[in-house]
Amino acid sequence: MNKVSLNELDSRFASGSSLALNALLPEGIQDEIGHFNVFDMQQIRQTAQDRPSEPYQCRTFYKISLLQGYSQIGYPDGIIQLSQPTLVFTTPKMPVTWFPEERQSGMFCVFTPQFLHPARSGVVVDELPIYKSPEHPVFQLQKKDIKDVKAIFEKMQGMIASTYAYKYDLLRVYALELIHLGQQLQSAVMLHPNHSQFARTTSLFVELLERQFPLENPHQQIKLRTAKDYADILSIHVNHLNKILKETTGLTTSALIAGRILKEAQILLRQTNWTIAEIADSLGFSDFAHFAKFFKNETSIPPGAYRSQAKSLNYT
Repeated sequence: MNKVSLNELDSRFASGSSLALNALLPEGIQDEIGHFNVFDMQQIRQTAQDRPSEPYQCRTFYKISLLQGYSQIGYPDGIIQLSQPTLVFTTPKMPVTWFPEERQSGMFCVFTPQFLHPARSGVVVDELPIYKSPEHPVFQLQKKDIKDVKAIFEKMQGMIASTYAYKYDLLRVYALELIHLGQQLQSAVMLHPNHSQFARTTSLFVELLERQFPLENPHQQIKLRTAKDYADILSIHVNHLNKILKETTGLTTSALIAGRILKEAQILLRQTNWTIAEIADSLGFSDFAHFAKFFKNETSIPPGAYRSQAKSLNYT
């Protein structure tokens, strides 16, 4: 492929000229539903050092860009200055103008909505939070994020040049991976616009609680045992967590934790041959006696008697 200037390349995208697009797309892509391509800016001739920057727009394609170098992004409501590696998402529906102020490095991919058709991707692209948010999807990246984003673009480059029969399925996965990475960088309010802060915190608590189970062998041990353990991870005061959970579930944090631990204890007593001491240890109790007291307080019978009853019921 002959090198073209960054301005010329983007103006082709903006015009949507079929002849220009066909010249840019890899051979065989017309056999796929939708268009996709990926570019490395280092391999594109840039003219910013030779003459003043010219604004150019991309309105035909969805575009995901890793921009490295000083530049500006113009939106109808203002201009954003970019001075460090930034992940930018643009759509055909939002007028956006990019003004590179110096030689740029980085990568970008472009695709049509048909490329992420729900039948192939499992998503409705315009319904994704990254494209619905009133916030401009422009994210300055931390060092780890830069590494992750570069790795995804490099996988795109390697895959699009391959002869693998299902390469466009993988390219959809990589594009969605970039989208999900961007959505992780969005504010929580934008990602869950239809849920209250209390509901979101409750959901995060339940997720933390459930991620500790199931216990598959006696060497596993749960790490989060107290309300404070969960509050610390959620970065809120334990009293605030108790208030939230009491309002959303009607139960205290301690009651919810105890209820889940009891449920797992009953499963292990019924379905495994672990000793009761091993079960107690895996569930975070300091010894057999503390576990036996907890279990009897919750069920009115000792764990050994519960196991015997469960076995007898299995034989009848």
